[in-house]
Amino acid sequence: MDKPSKKPTPITPDSPSEDEKQDNTKVSCCSRRKKILMGLLIGLAFLSLLIILLYRSLIPLPGRTNLLLLGMTGEEQAGGDLTDTIIFVSVENQTGKTLAVSLPRDIWIAPIRAKLNSAYHYGGLDLAKATISEILNQPVNYAVVIDSNLFIKIIEVLGGVKVEVEREFDDYQYPIPGKENDDCGGDPEYRCRYEHLHFDAGWQLMDGERALKYIRSRYAEGEEGTDFARNRRQQRLLLAVKNKLLTPSVLVNPRRLIQLFEVVTESIKTDLPREKYSDFIKLALRLRSKNLRVEVLGEDYLTTPLTSKEKYDNHWVLVPKTGDWNTVQEYVKKLLSE
Repeated sequence: MDKPSKKPTPITPDSPSEDEKQDNTKVSCCSRRKKILMGLLIGLAFLSLLIILLYRSLIPLPGRTNLLLLGMTGEEQAGGDLTDTIIFVSVENQTGKTLAVSLPRDIWIAPIRAKLNSAYHYGGLDLAKATISEILNQPVNYAVVIDSNLFIKIIEVLGGVKVEVEREFDDYQYPIPGKENDDCGGDPEYRCRYEHLHFDAGWQLMDGERALKYIRSRYAEGEEGTDFARNRRQQRLLLAVKNKLLTPSVLVNPRRLIQLFEVVTESIKTDLPREKYSDFIKLALRLRSKNLRVEVLGEDYLTTPLTSKEKYDNHWVLVPKTGDWNTVQEYVKKLLSE
């Protein structure tokens, strides 16, 4: 009887030798190193890209941003859309160096046969920007309109502002809202229509109502009764608001910041796109008093001509002394270069 044959031995690959094991280990280690090196390179590339993006967001491009600030009493009042505060603001983007030039409301604008404060009334932000650009020969990128109610709210949220009053003054003809047509019981001087304002010289803490009266007073006795003095008061108050905004009591107070944001976004009128808001916040944070220069376009460049129905519709107006805006434009150009 034949013996059963032996089961065939399964064929298996040859076991690696010790040299081969060492070679495989080297290949594996080399592969891991390559992966680690590639990961580091990718990480460094990503980090470099992040740094570049951060740098570009924090360091703005060269050049200037020009803004037109317009202040009005409020469109719900008669003549409320006349902009009695008109300030051209130019900011050097990279340094925050800022020039603010106030323009008197009574400058005569021949194409619309009206004063400068009527430009917004007749053509909105576009006409106001174009008019200022023509006077100063400077581009105006954006415009912001602030009415008196918003102005009061901002100062109230800030808890008041400290303003340096240059000189003491009295105004006995400050109009009381709602009293415009009061016959004052037959008083021929209509004294009931007006409030007596008095401001002492020196630093004062003002609430919103008081601050508004300070910049709107037009009939003060003495030097403060001119529109040029009024423009200087407006700039002093804006500087006071800026100084208060940059204090720790505001910058590190989330509740105040939220209130300010709500007040401004609900009431402000501007052609500045919302995506640009953060850029302007960065500009504001770089602004310091030493970098801010404030000027008033005043009597050195403007004059009051004789009243004329043919030329100025019998209005009291201001016109350039030289007959055109060339000298004013050279003056502003020089200020921007200093």
